[in-house]
Amino acid sequence: MERSSPALPGVSRPLDGIPRQRAPRPAEPPAGTGPRRRPRVPVPFTLSYAAVLVVTSWVTAHADPALVHALHQGSSTDVAHLLRAPVLVLVASALWVAGGILSPFTLGFLLVLGALERRLGGVRTAVVFLVGHVLATLATEVPVGLAVLVGHLPDSSLHRLDYGISFGVAASVGAVAGLLRPWLRWPLLAAFGGMLAQDLLAFTDPMTGWGHLIALATGIGTWPWVRRWAAAREPRAGEVSARRSA
Repeated sequence: MERSSPALPGVSRPLDGIPRQRAPRPAEPPAGTGPRRRPRVPVPFTLSYAAVLVVTSWVTAHADPALVHALHQGSSTDVAHLLRAPVLVLVASALWVAGGILSPFTLGFLLVLGALERRLGGVRTAVVFLVGHVLATLATEVPVGLAVLVGHLPDSSLHRLDYGISFGVAASVGAVAGLLRPWLRWPLLAAFGGMLAQDLLAFTDPMTGWGHLIALATGIGTWPWVRRWAAAREPRAGEVSARRSA
């Protein structure tokens, strides 16, 4: 059995021919001198989308009114456009804020989508938003087309101007409520649902009012999926925290 030889006085390096000599431990770098990690953007989807909305809102406020009307008309999810280019207008209509950047739905967009993205990630947040936007749009425009077909509405209803982010925001509110504790979930739904019901009873734009309620119900219907997605992301967050503290 080999044994390590005792260190000789005045000798600071291993000696040739003597086995199992202990090499000096490498010096650890001082704290704070290691490689720096780039700070991560917490909600990249929400912030990127918000930047697009800022640009389109600036165009709405400062561009020639005729050009703005043409852009809104070309992005409208009315029956005529849905029949010709459904995918294009469903995406383009969600790039504008009806009422401008100071609309209450803009603040709701930032708060709700940001909270949802923190729990689900950007891709799944986009899925929830788009599902609410698309389903509520179809649920309100298809009856218009059928009513025109049977003669209950004039042909001009096929070109009804319809665009904005409000359906997606309403669906996101319904979805994020499912991730909250009951003492916060039900007051949020009661307050938001009451606001939407009040707009519907005012009868200023009943199709949009029904669309908001349908979008909210769509978001509530996603609770089984958003809860599963949020639970699947929690272990990853725990692993990242453990690695950083190690």
